[in-house]
Amino acid sequence: MTPDPARTSDTARTPDDAARPLDSARALDVDALLDDPKTRIVVCCGSGGVGKTTTAAALGLRAAERGRKVVVLTIDPARRLAQSMGIDQLDNVPRQVKDVTGDGELHAMMLDMKRTFDEIVEAHADKERAAAILGNPFYQSLSAGFAGTQEYMAMEKLGQLRSRDEWDLIVVDTPPSRSALDFLDAPKRLGSFLDGKLIRLLMAPAKVGGRAGMKFLNVGMSMMTGALGKLLGGQLLRDVQTFVAAMDTMFGGFRTRADATYRLLQAPGTAFLVVASPERDALREAAYFVERLAADDMPLAGLVLNRVHGSGAAQLSAERALAAAENLEESRIVDQEGGKIGVRNAPDNAADADPVRNSPTDPGTSEAPRASEASQTPKVSRTPEASQTSEAHDAHASDDPGVPAPSDPDPSAGRPSVEQLTAGLLRLHAERMRLLAREQHTRDRFTARHPEVAVAEVAALPGDVHDLAGLRTIGERLAG
Repeated sequence: MTPDPARTSDTARTPDDAARPLDSARALDVDALLDDPKTRIVVCCGSGGVGKTTTAAALGLRAAERGRKVVVLTIDPARRLAQSMGIDQLDNVPRQVKDVTGDGELHAMMLDMKRTFDEIVEAHADKERAAAILGNPFYQSLSAGFAGTQEYMAMEKLGQLRSRDEWDLIVVDTPPSRSALDFLDAPKRLGSFLDGKLIRLLMAPAKVGGRAGMKFLNVGMSMMTGALGKLLGGQLLRDVQTFVAAMDTMFGGFRTRADATYRLLQAPGTAFLVVASPERDALREAAYFVERLAADDMPLAGLVLNRVHGSGAAQLSAERALAAAENLEESRIVDQEGGKIGVRNAPDNAADADPVRNSPTDPGTSEAPRASEASQTPKVSRTPEASQTSEAHDAHASDDPGVPAPSDPDPSAGRPSVEQLTAGLLRLHAERMRLLAREQHTRDRFTARHPEVAVAEVAALPGDVHDLAGLRTIGERLAG
């Protein structure tokens, strides 16, 4: 049976595989996506730690400098986006980024989950009822940390930004969730919670009353997790009753907005970019993401493959580099330092240059010089600087006979030879080429499984991105 080319082992690949570029037919045209006026929303999604925030910021900056009015919405708790854009802080209000070249504008904001929930209450309830809801302990627990609230509020904020029609492009950095697709499910999940059976279940004890009511409450509490499980007893009943009574007219609105946001994500003006690194786990998650987006009829624009490594000497394979390193490291087996042939054939030991064989006192013989001659130290001419150094050493020795005169340090002592340095560099190159081969193999497995997905590769930078110049560089690499 013919082996699957996407699953062949590393040893089956040729040395040139690591240098093979991505097929141009599969390359993602990022500039065309950003320049298209029909593209109104770009959603960057993927697993954690793959560079979603940096990608979203770089896309927003590039689109703005190409003439569009852009807002970047991030849910990144590390606040790297604010630092890279030169903004003191990001909050729930879009703030304009300075030093953007071109005719466009760039704004950035960071989702404040609780504040967004508060804004929904304030917008859909009168002043007195809103105050009662905002001060309710049950509401505060729900808005601050209930499972799925952050993802739901991210989509709520997206809907708010889109409805204002102030920006012609919104770039969304999705939340760092356990599952990369939580934000797709969150609108329906939280909408169903607020407008579903669970709320009615919690209200039942207040209506039934007595021990039967408390028994019914215990059944309901067994279904609660997270923040709700921290509230027990009659106080919970009173808080829930107040909360439900105040928000009774708003529950249907949550479900309506959740459905509207979901339809917005499916609209033709939305483009999803799956962000991943060229690692097995990240691309496995990306493949799952691609399949889920297709199942939900979400418009996928392509895959952004971040931190792809390269080499300026890709024509030198890992095998050849290792072989060359071994030759350099094992050369002393046959070099002149370890054998006699080199010594005998050295020019300084030739017959016409041998001071012993041509000695006038013992011509034509190969006998060793007399002991008295061998013990004599030849005079060596020295420069004035060398003479001064020698005199200083002699004076030091005469001042303190118990301390030996220091010897001149050998500048080459302890330093690796040229051969050792070269061998080390060759081994580093071999490791880099093996890394390139692994990344190539991982990418090929993904593209073989999903040939319909366009890919944009972003070469790895030597350091972190911390300013607009770094974001521009990422944008240029995104565009190829």
